[in-house]
Amino acid sequence: MTNVIPLTVPSRIAPLDARVTALLGCFADHRRLGEDVFWLKENAELLNILECTGAPVPPEALARHAGFYAGAEKRLRFFPQYYRFFLSLALDLEDLGMPGAQAMRMVDFAASEGLAQAELSDLQRAEARRLMTRRGVDPVREPGLDDRLRAFAARSATFALPNKKAAYELTHIVYYLSEYGRRDPDVPPEVLQSLHFAGLTAFLDQNADLLAEVCIALAYAGDSAPAVWTAWLRARSEGFAIEAGAGVALTDDYHEFLVGNWHLAVIGAPVFRKPVTDARMRFDRAPRQGNALREISEAMLGMEEGRSGDWHRMRRRMEPSLSAEAMDLLTAASRSSALFESYFEGFARAGRL
Repeated sequence: MTNVIPLTVPSRIAPLDARVTALLGCFADHRRLGEDVFWLKENAELLNILECTGAPVPPEALARHAGFYAGAEKRLRFFPQYYRFFLSLALDLEDLGMPGAQAMRMVDFAASEGLAQAELSDLQRAEARRLMTRRGVDPVREPGLDDRLRAFAARSATFALPNKKAAYELTHIVYYLSEYGRRDPDVPPEVLQSLHFAGLTAFLDQNADLLAEVCIALAYAGDSAPAVWTAWLRARSEGFAIEAGAGVALTDDYHEFLVGNWHLAVIGAPVFRKPVTDARMRFDRAPRQGNALREISEAMLGMEEGRSGDWHRMRRRMEPSLSAEAMDLLTAASRSSALFESYFEGFARAGRL
């Protein structure tokens, strides 16, 4: 039988640099094999969060990636289709303190091969530009790119409906335009409205992963997320359970754990306040309570021609069809943002029968 060590019971928490060291060890050596693209993804996400939040990373923690770093340029040349992962990892390692100049050579290679030109998506081109300009190389040199990104993000009607792909793209547009909070992204007010709309849908869906990304993007855009959202996100992060053991399954909620702590760093709260260990770990969020978003959508769909975009009118009409939990959540959402009534007008889809 596999020996599984539960880490959910409160215990003495190690200092932050020790917790960061343990997390880097877990993701570098214990969850995935280095040849696995999911290893690239998980480690790139963790290092990016550490780099953009200024978390303390001791040299011995970075040393866990010394083997990867030494061969990163060679692997990039053989796997150019993953160039954004490789560049992100090498750049963050160096900027966190890893000695060396691999990233500059890797950027030069990616630019000379025109890898950014192989991207069909404006968002992916923006990410490639963001990565390579960290070493002074612009692989895109297209002045219209930012205009198209802002135009997409400013179409608030897109984000009044459940659309996770579009919502995540919205947050990443703000990340890239703001250089992860280091500069003004110069977005119009409509983009802030789009973020609030996406956040309201995520809150109704009780999707902490997406809502954390929305709240981070709001901060990077110079706005404040509603206090109700940030309080709920903080509670969700504190409610994570962690298990360590050689055989624990890795179909887990590690991404929500990481972005939840990223959000905590952005609001100035303590991060990674869990008894983590330098071993194979899995990260499990607390179960969601019901599915309010589905209940609300089904209630509105059933109204057909009686559906209205007037929140105050619809609130009374919907209440008999909703569970107490769904109604409470809908009421909390309506009070969380001054933009809720505008959001609900699009969310209701009145006149689209």
